[in-house]
Amino acid sequence: MKAAVFYGKNDLRVEERSIPEINENEVLVRVHACGICGTDVHIFCGDEGAAPTPANTVLGHEFAGEVVKTGALVTSVKPGDKVCVDPNKLCGACEFCRRGIGHFCTSIVGIGTTVDGGFAEYCAVPASQVYKTADSLSYAEAAMTEPVSCCLHGIELCNIKCGDTAAVIGCGMIGLLMVQLAKLSGAARVIAIEPVEEKRKLALSLGADIVIDPVSENTAEALKKHGIEQIDAVIECVGRTQTIEQAIEIAGKYSTVMMFGLTKPDAQIAVKPFEIFKKEITLRSSYINPYTFPAAIALLESGKLDVSSMIYKKEQLSELPGILSDAKKRSAGKIIIEM
Repeated sequence: MKAAVFYGKNDLRVEERSIPEINENEVLVRVHACGICGTDVHIFCGDEGAAPTPANTVLGHEFAGEVVKTGALVTSVKPGDKVCVDPNKLCGACEFCRRGIGHFCTSIVGIGTTVDGGFAEYCAVPASQVYKTADSLSYAEAAMTEPVSCCLHGIELCNIKCGDTAAVIGCGMIGLLMVQLAKLSGAARVIAIEPVEEKRKLALSLGADIVIDPVSENTAEALKKHGIEQIDAVIECVGRTQTIEQAIEIAGKYSTVMMFGLTKPDAQIAVKPFEIFKKEITLRSSYINPYTFPAAIALLESGKLDVSSMIYKKEQLSELPGILSDAKKRSAGKIIIEM
């Protein structure tokens, strides 16, 4: 089979590998679609994602496919089932798992980050991590379950209440999901702050009430022009120090700033503690996707969350190294690799 193997910084090779064997508690998934994530970019560029990635690992953690073989003890799925995969396998026995905060599991296994993942024609997956999806979802849509599940954890931590005003900084795929989830959480007004016109238009079509171009407009003045005096939640989806600082600046009183975008590990921001004090801001971050996969699937199957509109392009596996090494290609929009 063909697989995209990470060997080190800026070194990803599409090569032939044997189809993996499965044990009695695993299933063999024929991968149909795998999304390119910001974490994949961080790993490719030599930075750590949620966990260190060993050399000789097949990347890809946002994927969906078809079960082609099951282990002797597997009863939850059968060959022919359409499935998506939760890439984070918890041990269930460490202190954090026993306390119900298993996303901090000390022995977590990351499919596509610490062990072989979905940028391959086949992947061996623990049965506990496989979820059946409705036939109404395409494989590309089903592959988006993982980023949706991460966003669900983040939006829950924002504490958005009915009638609140929320702002989303950055309208890539994650930001566009957050625009929709903020609306579904009860936000009366959602502001999208994004420099790319096409992404601003897409944000409006997906539920944003106000869009602001931070390049041609002064964001603070634009907010005043629209009569926005209080923002209850600001969700930063870019992962840059400047936009995190902007999020704190525009946040209202008794608000939450969600630092969702993944920065480089050594990035630092300038914070004025007195500003945090005066407005009683809560600074939050969101780490992976604890216990949110079933809810993500339910939302996608309900049709209340649109993920197809934000898929920019579908490419073949052979194109993956070139995409990861080209910032312009990466920034254009969500790219799905099809096998």
